[in-house]
Amino acid sequence: MTDGTATVDDLDARLERHRVELTGYCYRMLGSSFEAEDAVQDTLVRAWRSYDTFEGRSSLRSWLYRIATNVCLDMLTAGNKRARPMDLTESTPLSRAVLSPRPDTTWLEPMPDARVLPAVEDPAEAAVARESVRLAFMAALQRLPPKQRAVLILREVLAWRASEVAELLGTTVASVNSALQRARATLAEQRDRAADAAVSDPLDEEQRKLLERYVAAFEEYDMTALTRLLHEDAVMTMPPFDLWLTGHADITGFMTTIGSACTGSRLLPVQVNGAPGFAQYKPDPEAGGHSPWAIQVLEISDGGLTGFHFFLDTQRFFPLFGLPLHLEAESDEVEQGA
Repeated sequence: MTDGTATVDDLDARLERHRVELTGYCYRMLGSSFEAEDAVQDTLVRAWRSYDTFEGRSSLRSWLYRIATNVCLDMLTAGNKRARPMDLTESTPLSRAVLSPRPDTTWLEPMPDARVLPAVEDPAEAAVARESVRLAFMAALQRLPPKQRAVLILREVLAWRASEVAELLGTTVASVNSALQRARATLAEQRDRAADAAVSDPLDEEQRKLLERYVAAFEEYDMTALTRLLHEDAVMTMPPFDLWLTGHADITGFMTTIGSACTGSRLLPVQVNGAPGFAQYKPDPEAGGHSPWAIQVLEISDGGLTGFHFFLDTQRFFPLFGLPLHLEAESDEVEQGA
């Protein structure tokens, strides 16, 4: 069946097949899980409405990426750049810790792997895709001008040829190569230790044991055991608060003082941003059982934790991950939809 004779159902199905990869592209561009999904929905609606004008000079996939790029560039005209707490402020000693929230639009947001990482057979291609949605790389992307961001993602992550990118952006190959060179230079300047974190897929035995020890230490709220798992310069962040902490003493000190309500928490594994993660539920003294508290994203390097990031907007993030908004006290297992 040709493009021109496709039925409505056929067209819907053909467009829908590209949703995950388009969501990954828009997420990398925008840094927001919810804005990315809105951008993809807008892209598919525009494509559906204008399909009669699609003349097949490029593939359907390329055409969709052109629409998605324009949607994202329009959304980025306000200049909003998503960030992590460490991109905005200096680390604060525990003695001066203050929980100061900033608007939701400030923060880089977590994203379930299943929504942005299409299934691929090539392990090397899968590894690049995972690395390109890790928080450190995503934060570095946000520092690029929008068109440089698009060029870098299309060339380095999606492996498009320079000529294909030039055609998509309506520019020249020389301009694309120049933008890519500038983008690479900016990313090299912004590279931090977390960007070098390496997580196997599937996790290797050492990493699995590390995560098992982390779950045990966190659920038992054993700060001595947790300290053994942390690198000396490990970082903890808690968006929407701009506070971030570094080092054993301040992290565990925070958890046993300001964060002491997390004692007795339960952790359920999630696949998030190409990294190990957990949905954290803390005890609910009013309703009983456990209520959502955070989506945790962990960074692992050299046999230890270099960072763990708590995203606290549970009313938005837990449904995104297909997670329940309450765990009964006697519940040992929970089905997850993400």
